[in-house]
Amino acid sequence: MAGRERVVRMSVEQPLWRALTAYRVLTLVYAALLAGFGHAKYERPWVAVAFLAVLAVWTFATLPRVANAARCTKRFLGLDLTVAMGGILLTPLADFDAQHMDGPTLPSIWTAGSVLAFALKGGWRWAAFASTLVAVANIVERGEPSEDTFHNVVLVWVASIAIGYVVEVARASERTLARALEIEAATRERERLARDIHDSVLQVLAMVQRRGTALGGEAAELGRMAGEQEVALRTLVSSGLVPTTRVSEDSAEGAVVREVVTDGSDEPESAEADLRALLAPHAGSRVTFAEPGAPVVLAAGAARELAAAVSAALDNVRAHAGPDAQAWILVEDEPAEVIVTVRDDGPGIPEGRLGQAEGEGRLGVALSIRGRLRDLGGTAELISVPGQGTEVELKVPKVSRGKAGTTR
Repeated sequence: MAGRERVVRMSVEQPLWRALTAYRVLTLVYAALLAGFGHAKYERPWVAVAFLAVLAVWTFATLPRVANAARCTKRFLGLDLTVAMGGILLTPLADFDAQHMDGPTLPSIWTAGSVLAFALKGGWRWAAFASTLVAVANIVERGEPSEDTFHNVVLVWVASIAIGYVVEVARASERTLARALEIEAATRERERLARDIHDSVLQVLAMVQRRGTALGGEAAELGRMAGEQEVALRTLVSSGLVPTTRVSEDSAEGAVVREVVTDGSDEPESAEADLRALLAPHAGSRVTFAEPGAPVVLAAGAARELAAAVSAALDNVRAHAGPDAQAWILVEDEPAEVIVTVRDDGPGIPEGRLGQAEGEGRLGVALSIRGRLRDLGGTAELISVPGQGTEVELKVPKVSRGKAGTTR
């Protein structure tokens, strides 16, 4: 695959901040229209005009402040709530009859936007604090609050607390998701490293053990030590105690970016490779290679992983089917997928042997073959009948869902 995998996930609360921005503008227009249609009732209309002018300047000047939680500071929230409460308390100064009637205040429902900003920033506790102050201001402004006044106060109080609670739940869910993605990335990296170890170090240690035992003498002792190291390394791999991926998360403009370093390659994601060229070196006196006449093009990372899975299957043939076993590789280039079949004429695999091998930490089929194909969004199917050989069918989609890249 390419050197880095990037997963960009937008914050779940970011749409709420965008909605709040629109709400503040729309409710400003609404408050201005109410004042315009009811200007005849104001004893001091200049008070209403002056406040609404200040409110308009404040609203448009502070739109960037309500773009996300990072920019919406405590100081801004305090000033914003002060503007809203000031408009409520100035209402009787502009309209003498406001205390005896259930008409709207100067900021009208714009005030709810200020309370909602508290809810989005700090959750339901902040929302309860802000809505309580607004409720007190409304009661003071009315002097003798009516049933409708209490109804409106309770409505704002309950709605803001509910939204604040929803925001807290969303943030907790987002943290859980981020942790799950980190664990998934770490697990995939462990499996990748385990496959690499199986394909290289473990194979060499097993060969040293066999050759040392066959040669005898000091070589036998070397083989014994290699066998001990092989068992220890297999235990380490199967326990998952191998180095994990490096995950870094940055928050900017409400977005969370997860960057996983998977290998040192700087290969561009659009690079492609002909699978035939990667599999051709396996052909020999005991391995027959059958390929299409045209190039079998996959993303370079996907092609390498598929070739490595084929190599692991051939390693199993050499290790378990005997020195005289014959193997065949067949490549089929279908419109939607590439199919590679590896077949041998060995003794086959006894039923239940694969599960036993995985329990012993021998993870060749589980990791080197099935793990690779799973990461590519493909499948690996093993068919074996005792006495009739083994067949491994590997399928990889042309558009890979896995980490090795996307093919065309």
